Amino acid sequence: MRKARLIYNPVSGKEIMRNNLADILDAIEKAGYEASAFATTPEPDSAKNEATRAAKAGFELVVAAGGDGTINEVVNGIAGLEERPKMAIIPAGTTNDYARALKVPRNSVKAAAEVIQKQQTVKMDIGKAADTYFINIAAGGSLTELTYEVPSELKSIFGYLAYLAKGAEMLPRIKPTKMRLVYEGGEYEGNASMFFLGLTNSIGGFETIAPDAKLDDGKFSLIVVKTANLFEIVRLITLVLNGGKHVNDSKVLYVKTSFLDASLIDTDKKMMINLDGEYGGDAPMRFENLHQHIEFYANTDEINDDAILGPDDQKREAGIELVKEYEKIQDEDSDE
Repeated sequence: MRKARLIYNPVSGKEIMRNNLADILDAIEKAGYEASAFATTPEPDSAKNEATRAAKAGFELVVAAGGDGTINEVVNGIAGLEERPKMAIIPAGTTNDYARALKVPRNSVKAAAEVIQKQQTVKMDIGKAADTYFINIAAGGSLTELTYEVPSELKSIFGYLAYLAKGAEMLPRIKPTKMRLVYEGGEYEGNASMFFLGLTNSIGGFETIAPDAKLDDGKFSLIVVKTANLFEIVRLITLVLNGGKHVNDSKVLYVKTSFLDASLIDTDKKMMINLDGEYGGDAPMRFENLHQHIEFYANTDEINDDAILGPDDQKREAGIELVKEYEKIQDEDSDE
């Protein structure tokens, strides 16, 4: 029988995982796996190290249970391996963006585990920044810094409200940053309050920030906010809430790209990089999209058809790659 390892944060969601452990393991076993569990500890990289160990031990499935931070850590444990197991997620955190994108139930950990029984999967794109992997966002600039200033206990208690309150407090302090951003097919050099790379359409609980994001097309959604003016930022936020209309605004650069090189023009200054809501180092930094890198169990019946590649899209993608290879060979012949 195939083996599955459940890696769970025992304190997530008011210990909801610990209280439902038997039901979760039973749901995984009904999907055809011999299931076992590992409770994370306060030690650094506890979930990451266990994910690596389980993958190398031949487990075919690793289930990450907890908040987005736990899921990110498990992904970092397997993303660098040549042989990677499938993944499933059981959300028990505050925002649960990844569960929202995969349409995994967020109000019942048992129902989330039962998604595995449907045998529906998506080969998800994963981001890489230096030696760190991320599953949902990478960002830099003063507009992103509020995520570092919201105390973890407030995130747990108030969720989105904590971010909104801190954001309202910080907006007057936002300053422009002079950036150089090199992306697929172009370059932006100038002032911005934020650059943002998204892998899914669910960010901070909103599904309109990157409204046409695909989960598996090998492209980031790159958003650059080209203003630090308080009133213009507030106007852009209202456009986000009004169906994602910000993507067509003159103060926003919105493009699709498979990579990004982000640096500061003023090298004596500092720009912190946010990876999935946590501090991930400082610019300069290169970001790469790892196309369809990890296969996740998902509720694909409920995922919008526009959010994943269908068979025709996959054929078209393969055709584009074939043309690229052909042109590359032609160029090499010409050089010779």
